[in-house]
Amino acid sequence: NSALSGSLLFLCFAAVPFSACGAAPEEPFTWPRSSPEEQGMDSRLLARARDYALTGGGSGYITRHGVLVMEWGDPGKRYDLKSTTKSFGATALGVAIMDGKVRLGDKAVKLHPAFGVPPRSNLRTGWLRRITLFHLATQTAGFAKPGGYEKLLFAPGTMWHYSDGGPNWLAECLTLVYRRDLKDLMFERVFSPLGITPRDLTWRKNAYRAATIEGIPRREFGSGISGDVDAMARLGYLYLKGGVWRGRRLLPEKFIDRARTSVPGVVGLPVLKPDLYNDASDHYGLLWWNNADGTIEGVPRDAFWSWGLYESLILVIPSLDIVVARAGRSWKRKPEYKEHYDVLKPFFRPIAASVKRESRLRPPCPDSECIAGIVWAPRATIVRRARGSDNWPLTWADDDRLYTAYGDGRGFEPKIPVKLSLGFAKIEGGPGDFRGINIRSPTGERRGDGPRGEKASGILMVDGILYLWIRNAGNAQLAWSKDHAVTWKRCPWKFRRSFGCPTFLNFGKNYEGARDDFVYVYSPDSESAYEPGDRMILARVPRGAITRREAYEFFAGLTEEGNPKWTREIEKREAVFTNPGRCLRSSVVYDPPLGRYIWWQGLPRRRRGGEVEVDTRFHGGFSVFEAPEPWGPWNTVYFTADWDTGPGESGSFPTKWISSDGRTLHLVFSGEDSFSVRKATLILKRHKK
Repeated sequence: NSALSGSLLFLCFAAVPFSACGAAPEEPFTWPRSSPEEQGMDSRLLARARDYALTGGGSGYITRHGVLVMEWGDPGKRYDLKSTTKSFGATALGVAIMDGKVRLGDKAVKLHPAFGVPPRSNLRTGWLRRITLFHLATQTAGFAKPGGYEKLLFAPGTMWHYSDGGPNWLAECLTLVYRRDLKDLMFERVFSPLGITPRDLTWRKNAYRAATIEGIPRREFGSGISGDVDAMARLGYLYLKGGVWRGRRLLPEKFIDRARTSVPGVVGLPVLKPDLYNDASDHYGLLWWNNADGTIEGVPRDAFWSWGLYESLILVIPSLDIVVARAGRSWKRKPEYKEHYDVLKPFFRPIAASVKRESRLRPPCPDSECIAGIVWAPRATIVRRARGSDNWPLTWADDDRLYTAYGDGRGFEPKIPVKLSLGFAKIEGGPGDFRGINIRSPTGERRGDGPRGEKASGILMVDGILYLWIRNAGNAQLAWSKDHAVTWKRCPWKFRRSFGCPTFLNFGKNYEGARDDFVYVYSPDSESAYEPGDRMILARVPRGAITRREAYEFFAGLTEEGNPKWTREIEKREAVFTNPGRCLRSSVVYDPPLGRYIWWQGLPRRRRGGEVEVDTRFHGGFSVFEAPEPWGPWNTVYFTADWDTGPGESGSFPTKWISSDGRTLHLVFSGEDSFSVRKATLILKRHKK
């Protein structure tokens, strides 16, 4: 059963007790085993993936939660892994970064006196002195494909081109930095700690260049490693666990984050051979491939993998806790395959679909036609302030500050002396240098915990007045402040039907850039912030009459021409968005350069038996949707049931922190009960000819 397999996993990872003579030797790691069903997977779908893999023979491992659930072939047979070697090479780069030996921005010529030569024609381009380790690790340095001494085809950072020559120069740079054989370094620092022995993995002599460089064995990153699927799976599991193996950090977390997803600065670059690699720059990390742009439909966007000739693969899907290793012969390319990922789909899709748990949730809307996805800054870059407080709706005020409200805490440092369910603060500065300042308000502050305490669900400044939606107040009540959150007054009326967790649509500073003279309000169609609805609803009110209940109109669907219909009768409200049982807390902002409305929605989870779980402080998911109008049509930009950190119960993209091109945003979320900020880069889809 699952409890037994979990116990086995603990025994395999637990530290061995200390003896009187010191620490006892660590027990060798072996994969615990169980049936797929014990790990929440459908064995029939896994068998479909295995059978497809076996059309090219070979061996394979499928693991979930660190447990081996399916294998085929000889797990001890070594295969020539070809370009999967690149991902092993990326691992050596991670070690060097952790040791402080190099940084991604380092110029290669400063590490390697003969970098890029031969051929001497590369000197005449003037490009060699501009190439960094980042360029070599992202296939943007410009070297031609073979692994020898290749000419430069373009200026660094201007295009993407799949190359062995570039990664092989990276290998030489690291060799000279350490002045030792990289094979020895990797066995010492990574392979041996993972339990990989020379029987499991070998690294041939350089096949393209001289055997040594300055008397040191010269290794390749473009190709050259032979290994078994057990060794491959161990490397994949190291990446799944963020660079930590059995409690010991082997690779930097920030490096893992950058390696496994698309990299800002590379996304959108033209591809030198688009007929072969399509939009590869949109789904390539640091010598690892990924699905960040959703090219493989039905596979989570956080999936990433190594990929070598003959379909040697290490597939990692963090949101599903899956690692897969496969090696053998190539799979047949069918005439109907048009995209370079098509050959992977019959293998990846059934594995992802096999998971029988909430992480198999699908977004309720089709993919966006203009935004391919979001590249999140590395998890290690998240800034957390005001620990112990949550909520954080935001608006951009006339004094150029952001104003917010927090719950269940004591605000920013220095913290106030009492815990509040409803407190106020202002944010000065930008996302990289902000400062939070608590605002004391005797008329606005409230005490209480959870559902027993009144809390903010939306905030907005219009014409110098702050407006606040307060939930847990016998449904929802509106308050306003004319002195920047110091003094608050409340409307005598409440929404008593629906609108249990309302939020405002935020435009620019002091409501600048609004589409018209209305203020828009969204809410789940529910009377409580703790009870998900089946749909979201929308209301509007003239900006000069926000405090008057009789001035509100409710969205009542669309005309045949696609125009919104409005009604004063709340009973006739219609859905502006539908997702049965999943509509809960949210925020909506307008992104002016893109001309799109961006909607963040928290994703409630369900426990066994159907009980709703809204606590996502430490793990859980959310969605981001976009639309050309406040009423839609809504399309999916990003969807995850299990983000790489806890998103918290609330999130928003403050309009003040949207870049001038509309592509860089910053998510403020309440993960780990704090004011958490993480940079987000939107991947725009290219116009297809």
